[in-house]
Amino acid sequence: MVSTTPRNTGVEGVEGGVGLTALMVAAARAIETHRHDTLARDVYAEHFVLAAPASAGWPVRIQQVADGDANPLWGRFARYFGLRTRVLDDFLLRSVHTGSARQVVLFGAGLDSRAFRLDWPPGCVIFEIDREGVLAFKHKVLDGLSAAPKAARVPIPIDLRADWVGALADAGFDTAAPSVWLAEGLLFYLPTAAETYLIDTVDRLSTGGSALAFEVKLDKDLLEYRDSPLYTSTTQQIGIDLLNLFDREPRPDSAGDLASKGWSTSVHTPFDFTRHHGRGPLPEQNDALAGNRWVFANKPRP
Repeated sequence: MVSTTPRNTGVEGVEGGVGLTALMVAAARAIETHRHDTLARDVYAEHFVLAAPASAGWPVRIQQVADGDANPLWGRFARYFGLRTRVLDDFLLRSVHTGSARQVVLFGAGLDSRAFRLDWPPGCVIFEIDREGVLAFKHKVLDGLSAAPKAARVPIPIDLRADWVGALADAGFDTAAPSVWLAEGLLFYLPTAAETYLIDTVDRLSTGGSALAFEVKLDKDLLEYRDSPLYTSTTQQIGIDLLNLFDREPRPDSAGDLASKGWSTSVHTPFDFTRHHGRGPLPEQNDALAGNRWVFANKPRP
């Protein structure tokens, strides 16, 4: 039987593999949004979760989880994503409000709604790079809510394995102007060569005054934590085996590479920000978050 479903108007982009993790993070942001001590608010997140059949039954409030914050996935792991959202929100807003950068590039933008929920200064352009199916699902949900972006928003439906540089240029990106780049929850899914290419290309396309933030995992052996409650609960509760999705190659030293190119870099554990904000995950035994690092880099002006 031939399907009559229109291409890229449904949920095929988020219903499997890495696309499904975008829904997991959206559920985490929804839970965070409804906390009394929320770190980040995303009023669109629960609508993404409820719109996809694969996630329609997932919780969007911690009160919907039987064991609440004791649940490794919807408690600790979701709080991690809430903290990450807050920290990277702060990075982006600080970068555009304190510098002259007005173009922001979101790699693997997924169900990121920052163009709609953050207070951008006038003149900002948000470029969102992700696969066509993911962006189509996102647009369908946001259009249904009559959501309006708070900055100029330019979706770029392309796989990062394709010529995203050309697509970005065609979309109006200006290499002569400072830019802010974000790779959130992305690089550990990419082969080492792809990460190196992305970092090198950001350096090449960035003029002085640009900034970059990204997330990496420094674990020498990801399987060391295969029995971590975060991994096992994610597999058991929602069927996402993260260790199967992560690339297992030894990771490059991207922070070191940027420093060698003249960028100023700082590397933090998520727990640094838990202590700063007074809430969020803290280290524990057999911790799948042990190797996670958040890297912030700035390219100085000549």
